[in-house]
Amino acid sequence: MNLIENLTPESFTARSLAWENPPLDWQPLPGGGIRVTVPAKADYFQDPTGAVKVDSAPFLWLPVSGDFTARAHVRPAFNATYDSGVLMVRHDVHTWAKLCYEKTDFGTTAAVSVVTRGLSDDANGADLTVPDLWLQACRSGDVIALHYALDGQDWHMVRIFSLAMPPTVKVGVVAQCPIGLGTTVDFFHFSVESGLPHHLRAGK
Repeated sequence: MNLIENLTPESFTARSLAWENPPLDWQPLPGGGIRVTVPAKADYFQDPTGAVKVDSAPFLWLPVSGDFTARAHVRPAFNATYDSGVLMVRHDVHTWAKLCYEKTDFGTTAAVSVVTRGLSDDANGADLTVPDLWLQACRSGDVIALHYALDGQDWHMVRIFSLAMPPTVKVGVVAQCPIGLGTTVDFFHFSVESGLPHHLRAGK
């Protein structure tokens, strides 16, 4: 089920959705999904140097228990460096992971992953030149696998790692603008299903 298809404020409760750090605005897209308007300098990042600690970007989430596969289809506007559409799995400010389609500081757009255990790491993945991207996060116990796809079917692994979290976590989409003056991110699809792909590393 696409949780953001025909989304209205009245349907949030029925779909168990909630905003953390609500956006400046969000609107339905004509073909389905939503466009999120992001304020300036909105991000989730606990800089390993200690220079930046921010936990402020709009995050549309629902509680999910047990093993799952979450997917999002994102199209960021890429107005400034680090602007991105994101799929996030989160326990609290100290424990979370996100997969971003991001405008990097190397002048590319790429699949970027960040894993936070108190402090965040930051790992650029494959450089991509498409306007929109599918993102996938799979949880198997304390193991998380992150993947991207151009078509929502042919998945490519970004990384697989261990992240200890309680049985129920927040899973959702983030629109971020870490250093810019604000941006928009289109989300065409967001879904969460119980169970896992046959091959966790391959994502399918």
